Amino acid sequence: MITAPLFAPLSVRGITLANRVVMSPMTRGFSPDGLPGPDVASYYQRRAEGETGLIITEGVGIDHPSALGEAGLGENSIPTLTGPESVEAWRLVTDAVHASGGVIFPQLWHMGPMKEAHTGPVPSAAPMRPSGLWGPRGGLTSLDAGYLDRVQPATRPMTDEEIADVIAAYRRSASHAKTAGFDGIALHGGHGYLIDSFLWSETNKRADAWGKDLVARSRFAAEVVREIRAELGETMPISFRFSQWKQQDFKARLASTPEELEQILTPLAEAGVDIFEASTRYFNRPEFEGSDMNLAGWAKKVTGKLSMTVGGIGINKGYYDSMAGAQTVAQPDLKPLLDRFMRNEFDLVGVGRSLLHDANWARRARLGEPFLGFSTDSLVRLT
Repeated sequence: MITAPLFAPLSVRGITLANRVVMSPMTRGFSPDGLPGPDVASYYQRRAEGETGLIITEGVGIDHPSALGEAGLGENSIPTLTGPESVEAWRLVTDAVHASGGVIFPQLWHMGPMKEAHTGPVPSAAPMRPSGLWGPRGGLTSLDAGYLDRVQPATRPMTDEEIADVIAAYRRSASHAKTAGFDGIALHGGHGYLIDSFLWSETNKRADAWGKDLVARSRFAAEVVREIRAELGETMPISFRFSQWKQQDFKARLASTPEELEQILTPLAEAGVDIFEASTRYFNRPEFEGSDMNLAGWAKKVTGKLSMTVGGIGINKGYYDSMAGAQTVAQPDLKPLLDRFMRNEFDLVGVGRSLLHDANWARRARLGEPFLGFSTDSLVRLT
């Protein structure tokens, strides 16, 4: 199997990636008090040594008291970018990755509706929800029933002042990231977390400029991107992850047609997004009727920006099966991925669990070596 096309360099703004393999963000929870240590630095450095073209860190809490908490998946020891101490800790990580020739972005994260009240580094900080809604009941989800009972009751909507405060917090964390030596910024705009909860009609019922229609629902995300672009200048890239599916409901749909997707993503592209990460449960599924193209392909088509495909690359089980505890094995046949890549459907390939388990996945792909099988043991340790 010839994988050489995946190993062509790619330039975006002021950086050049050695290849198209990207480590997708995956929560690890090995940063006590929000501070990554030498073990985390070594973990990411091993991926750089293994020839990963771009590393996107696990979700990193932004500089806002409501950003983090329990969100149904046992979240704790999540890293943050909140000030000088966290900047110093992350500098160890970026230095290690750069020493091995790597490129690294932090994924800036606010949990939004998913945060359970009275949890997290600041338990007194109430969860932020555009309309006070967690999401519809009865969706297909892997979340614990007890957690659902605690978070599903409605709270109050965010005020305009709170919205402005959170947008400012994203910009502060982007500034911290720049100081810490990161090469760009990734934003978590999917999976039902804060940015996504503004985009999704089931969690954004506002009748004002933040939610009265589909374009208005994109305003919060666009303002976050615009502020970060102003902070970074023109040389550092911004990547934006979005998804149809949500933690609240794996069957959710953000956009039902390509036209709706264009209305959602165009304001973000205009605000400064360079790469759209299309997070799906499995990359090789058509997104809309009448076309074989996947979600990343549509993101590229409707925006003209670079896109990254995400979902089940290198393994034989989709997201839901893995989260439900099913054992996954290596999927040596990358032909479906390469076929889509060679059709110019997307520009980058987001590898999650396979890279979590095997730091040398990219090198193995380049050399045509056998891949290692994935085990759920990798979810609880830094391999």
